[in-house]
Order: sequence, then C-alpha cells, then structure tokens
Amino acid sequence: MSGKVLSGRVTLVTGASRGIGYAAALALAEAGSHVIAIARTQGGLEDLDDAITAIGGECTLVPMDIKNHDGIDQLGGVINERWGRLDGLFANAGILGEITLAAHTTPKSWDDVIATNLTANVRLIRSLDPLLRKSESGRALFQTSGVASSRRAYWSAYAASKAGLEAFVQCYAKEAESSTLCVNLLNPGATRTAMRAKAMPGEDPSILPTPADLAPLIVEMLSPKFEANDTIVTYRNTPHFITV
Repeated sequence: MSGKVLSGRVTLVTGASRGIGYAAALALAEAGSHVIAIARTQGGLEDLDDAITAIGGECTLVPMDIKNHDGIDQLGGVINERWGRLDGLFANAGILGEITLAAHTTPKSWDDVIATNLTANVRLIRSLDPLLRKSESGRALFQTSGVASSRRAYWSAYAASKAGLEAFVQCYAKEAESSTLCVNLLNPGATRTAMRAKAMPGEDPSILPTPADLAPLIVEMLSPKFEANDTIVTYRNTPHFITV
C-alpha cells in the first residue's frame, strides 16, 4: 500500500521499540497515522520518535511495561481525553520465556509469559474497546504464532499463551460482528528479530524476512479498507510475503 492511507487516524502499537513493533510503527506513521508507541525501553522509543519525525510523521511515546495492567487501564482514559477514540490497535508485544521441558517450566517464567502475552492483551481489550468502537472503522490486530496450533515440544508456556490469546481474541471478534470494528490475528512466521535469534541461535538470519518486509501487511490490516473480521492471517500466505 502506498500514500497516506491512514491519514487522520490514531493507532496504538505495543512493543514498539524494536523488531516488528518498531517497523510497524514507522510504517503506520509513514501512512499518515498518529502513532501511540508503547515499550519498556526508553532509548528504543526515542530512536523511533527520531525516525518518525524524519519522515514527517507524528507519535506519542509511552514508556511502560505492558505487565503494568493498571497502567493499561489508565491509558484508555488518557486516549479518550486527548483523541476521544482509537482507530487502530496493533498488540505486538510479547516474550518467548524459557525453551525447556514442560515439567521444568519455572513459576516465574510462566507468570511472565502469561502476563505479557495473554493477560496484557485482555487488559488492552478491556481498556480500549470503547475507544475502538468510537472510531468509524476501528481495527484491532493481535500477533500470534504457528506454535499456538503446532504445540511444539519445549515451547509449552509460549504456545499456551498464544493459544489462549487466539481463543480470547476470536471470541472478541465474534462479539464485534455487528459493529464497524474488525478484530483479527496475524501470524508473522519466522522473522529476523531478536526473539527469533534467541529461539533459534544456530539459524542464519539472512534467510528470514525482516520486520520491514512484514510492515506493509500490518498497515493494510489496520486500514479502513481491510474489512475482514475474525481471521488469522499468515504472512507467508499473502502477496506481501518476500522470499530472501
């Protein structure tokens, strides 16, 4: 997609300081959206702000760990006061946790993975749903993984968090069917990110698509023209997929 297809829109991106979130935030701003960028890393957010400013875009930085669930609740009120609506949500932030035997999963790792990958998104929906419904064409996009269905050995906590996310989001999408809100999931597949490098340390990253390759699909799915609802879109099954 080209041009300012998101002109006048306000889009929130979690995990925006690096990887897919960073690339998506930059592409959304380039497409004309004001971006609300959330991440734990202040330095990464400042780099994003510089990059968005350089292309003539606008963003609001929110340094926050999305495990701060009370902060997510407060965020909805702040957005309502400033903009009165939210046009797009890209719930991208996530953590891998431990790659280990299911029986060896530590309570702390389990709690962190579920809090970040599942509970934070539940709280985002709770806080932001009224604002998304105030938009003429609200769009909510949540990032999932093929592991949610493949249930890969040693990935139990991550797989459980993504399977739970898919179930919750698909229920939410069905509840939005009679509205102008569209709710979908995106499976990016193997992408050249720090998380992928941690999960597959022996893999050659040059064979993988980059987050910037994926970004145009994210812009499309958060645009008013994307009218599908309750779908799981796999990047590799779309015309946007770039082989390396």
